[in-house]
Amino acid sequence: MDQTLTRSQLVRWRTAIFTIFFVVGLGFASWASRLPAVKQALDTDDFGIGILLLVMGAASIVGLSLANLIVARWGARRGMVATISCFSAGLILVGLGMSATDVMMNVEAAAVEQSFGRTLMPLFHAFFSFGTVAGAGAGIAMAAWQVGVQWHLGLAGILALVAGIVALGFVPQRDEVLDGDAPTPTRRERFAELAAVWKTPRTYAIGVIMLGMAFAEGSANDWLTIAMVDGHGETEAFGAVALTVFSVAMTVFRVIGGPLVDRFGRVWTLRILAVTAGVGLVVFILAPSLPIALVGVALWGAGASLGFPLGMSAAADDPKRAAASVSAAATIGYLAFLCGPPVLGWISHQIGILPTLWIIVALIAMSGFASGAAKPLATSTVGGGHRTPVSGDRTGDRDEVPARD
Repeated sequence: MDQTLTRSQLVRWRTAIFTIFFVVGLGFASWASRLPAVKQALDTDDFGIGILLLVMGAASIVGLSLANLIVARWGARRGMVATISCFSAGLILVGLGMSATDVMMNVEAAAVEQSFGRTLMPLFHAFFSFGTVAGAGAGIAMAAWQVGVQWHLGLAGILALVAGIVALGFVPQRDEVLDGDAPTPTRRERFAELAAVWKTPRTYAIGVIMLGMAFAEGSANDWLTIAMVDGHGETEAFGAVALTVFSVAMTVFRVIGGPLVDRFGRVWTLRILAVTAGVGLVVFILAPSLPIALVGVALWGAGASLGFPLGMSAAADDPKRAAASVSAAATIGYLAFLCGPPVLGWISHQIGILPTLWIIVALIAMSGFASGAAKPLATSTVGGGHRTPVSGDRTGDRDEVPARD
């Protein structure tokens, strides 16, 4: 069934998804910023932390698999009511429920972006970064004040639950995201479409882009604080500072990323930022002093900022298959997020954390070479570069926006 949303309803929908991205980022950075404290509390080494992350990743992979089925069966809005609750409770238990929420919030963000007809996905991910900045900043304070990690993460979980549930009240209930003007498909047809996208070569090509940048972002979230402490000999507080610098750099480029992509196109934007991320990571690895290391962190964060969101945008280019394609692309990206850190932990245990990061440099290069796969399809309203404004881009041009169920 089609329904029509007024502009104010569409703006509330967009704001609600901004909020979901923010609270997920807040929760994740709250955990990441206290990882050295967790390591100390558990009296373990990098290998032990890698095993812990592996357990978390295994649980989250289950969440990724369930997310696709939840979207097809109940839709993203109803699904997120359950997964936000799981994520908030899981934050206290270190992360359960996050991956399914991640998939569904990207499905909703893709729907909003295509409805507006301009690149918004980087801005959605900027709100995730706003959350990580807030979470990392809180981590600095909590570490400095020696607040127990259990209390810290427990409070962050409660905040995520309350804010997430309130925000979801403003998300329109939809059975399918952006399925065009065709009649609403049955649930069996949606399940079949979810399977069909895995047979499309473009899904895997976009996945290569997202794989490299997901490793670049995820390795910073999980290992940057430890790399500062164990690799560069800094204190835990400076480790949290480095994570904050990384998050701020990502946030800035995600805020400005949409207009840049609409002006220059996805492909060139991705290529340039892949070079930036690779150079920044090399500078960080080889840095002889803290200021130079932080410069490297800033370049690393800026370069890694748009790979994942633009992969989401590319996956949503075909409105009739957007929900299934976004779910598949998100699954590939988050598998890298989830499986990468434990693998890096095992390698780090063998050769040290800084040498291990050279693997990420290679993956970033791979992502840059694959950037051509993000070229927009003819059906897309976003991402082509030198974009001609469509109706509704300016406030007041359009009073109602169709929302498809």
